Amino acid sequence: MSSVGKPTNPFAHLTTCTFETVGVNSSGEIILRQSCAATCLTEILSPEIRLDLMSIPGGTFMMGDARHHPDERPIHEVTVKSFYMGKYPITVAQYQAVMGKNQGSGVDMNQPIEQVNWDEAIAFCTKLSQQTNRHYSLPSEAQWEYACRAHTQTIFHVGETITPDLANYNGDYPYNGAPVGENRGQAILVGSFPPNAFGLHDMHGNVWEWCLDEYQPSYEGAPSDGSAVISSTSGDLKRVMRGGAWDYVARGCRSAVRGSLSGSIQMAGCGFRVISIG
Repeated sequence: MSSVGKPTNPFAHLTTCTFETVGVNSSGEIILRQSCAATCLTEILSPEIRLDLMSIPGGTFMMGDARHHPDERPIHEVTVKSFYMGKYPITVAQYQAVMGKNQGSGVDMNQPIEQVNWDEAIAFCTKLSQQTNRHYSLPSEAQWEYACRAHTQTIFHVGETITPDLANYNGDYPYNGAPVGENRGQAILVGSFPPNAFGLHDMHGNVWEWCLDEYQPSYEGAPSDGSAVISSTSGDLKRVMRGGAWDYVARGCRSAVRGSLSGSIQMAGCGFRVISIG
């Protein structure tokens, strides 16, 4: 991002965040650790609650995966402009601070909010925008995949496989040579695992994350500019979900995997993450 600009919320501030990423071999063993830094925008939601967003630089990537489900094809080039994205999925505490209520199965304030439908996620973005005087929305699925990959083209941002030491999914069902691991059976605290190279945590597993897009069965005719596919604001349409969840197998938590659900349905293991442009 060439210029982060001045936050519109007088209670927001910009800092430089440092963090460590990891990479794994074909057995899921960590073989690489790398120090990174990125700009972080912090919104103060209440005296106790803040919302951290990482600066995602613009760029071009190849979206999709030809090796798996047909709805992840064809692989196509997409150019995405810079934006900010939530460091974590929205938590119980953040949801309560903005919406004035709690819901879902999360018992810890730092667990991701669950059982939020697409309409409720949109309502959260609208109210957050009003409170901060900064425009917030759900990401397009192109923005989401670009942010998840963080300049990688491997199956997961950590490599060609993953383990429950690096993401929260059903460890009874590993992927591509990784060993069987823990099945926690519930969402866990955000930020429990190392981030990707953009400083984003929990992009694989923990909870599904709503995107703006209406679900399409393939990428034929998909936008190349990172925009969302939207023809209606009705929550009854099938909407895209990304990232997998705590009750999904490892294969269902890949960078390219696409879930879909009617936007009016609340589901355990389904939450969201916000973005802001500019």
